[in-house]
Amino acid sequence: MLWLTNPNKMTKITDIISHMRALEGTFPKREQLVADFVLASLEQISFLSQHKIAEGANVSVATVNRFCSTIGCDGFRDFQIRLAQCVAVSLPYIGEPSAANTETGKLVTQIFSTLVNNLKLARAQLDGKLIETATDALANARRIAFLGVGGGSANVAREGANRFFRLGIPSEAHADGYLQRMLASTFTEGDVIVAISSSGQPAELLDSVAIAKQYGAVTISLTKTNSDLAKLADISIQIDIPEDQDIYKPSASHIVYIAIVDVLAAGAARKRPERVKENLRRIQTSLVTLSEDSGPKPIGD
Repeated sequence: MLWLTNPNKMTKITDIISHMRALEGTFPKREQLVADFVLASLEQISFLSQHKIAEGANVSVATVNRFCSTIGCDGFRDFQIRLAQCVAVSLPYIGEPSAANTETGKLVTQIFSTLVNNLKLARAQLDGKLIETATDALANARRIAFLGVGGGSANVAREGANRFFRLGIPSEAHADGYLQRMLASTFTEGDVIVAISSSGQPAELLDSVAIAKQYGAVTISLTKTNSDLAKLADISIQIDIPEDQDIYKPSASHIVYIAIVDVLAAGAARKRPERVKENLRRIQTSLVTLSEDSGPKPIGD
C-alpha cells in the first residue's frame, strides 16, 4: 500500500504520478534520475523490469529499490502495480490531444453527431416490453427514489426526480451513500427505487437496492449490460454506450440516460393522464406571475 507520511497521520496516495512530480527536486541525485526516467516513459514503464528501469535511468538496481521506498511503496513490485493502475487512467489526460485546436464549426458538428449516434445506438438496444414494465411500476408507485453516485449518475437521478414529481408521484433523488441505505430501508411494497450507474459497480447502490428489495420495494436499474447492478435489480434497463476517446467531449452515457428517463416519464404520464394534466396545469399556473410571456413554454425555466 502506498502512503504519504506526516507527523500526525498516514494518508493513502492514489495518484503516484502527481506524488512523484510533487517530490521532484527533493530526491537524492541518483533517485531523481529514476523519477525523471519513469515520468518520461509512462506509456512503457509498466512493461519494464526493474533491471530495465535501472539501465534506462543509468543507475543501479539498488537505487531503483531505494526510490520505490522513498515514494512510499513496499518494494518494486508494489510500485509497479500502483503505477500501472495510475497510468491506465491517466494516459488519455497526459499530453495534448491532436484535435485540441478543432475549429468551432467542426466542433459543433462533432459533438452533435456523437450525441445523435449514441442516442440511435441506445434506441436499438432498448427492449420495448421492459420499458413498458418499468413505466407500469413507476406510474403506479406510491413514491420513487432515484439514486446515483458521482457527477454523471447523480445528475441523471436529480433529473429523474424533477421529471416524476410533476406527475403527482412523490419523487426524490439522493447521491449520499449513507442516506441511500437509510432511505432504502424505509421503502416497502408500492415504492420504487431507480438506481442509475454507468458502471453498475458502486457498493452504495448495490447495498441500497438489496435493502429495498428485502422490504418489498420494486427496484429498477439503468446501467451497463450484465453489471452487478443489472443482475441485482428487479427490472434492469441495460445499455452499452462506448465512451469517446476525446477527453473533451461530454460523457456519452449521461445524455443517453437522460433520454431514457424522459421516455420513462412520458410513458408513466400517459398511464395516468387526468392526474398528470391537472398537476401540469397547476405547475404552469404557479409560474404565470414570473413571466410576461403567456405562450407555451417549458415547465420550469
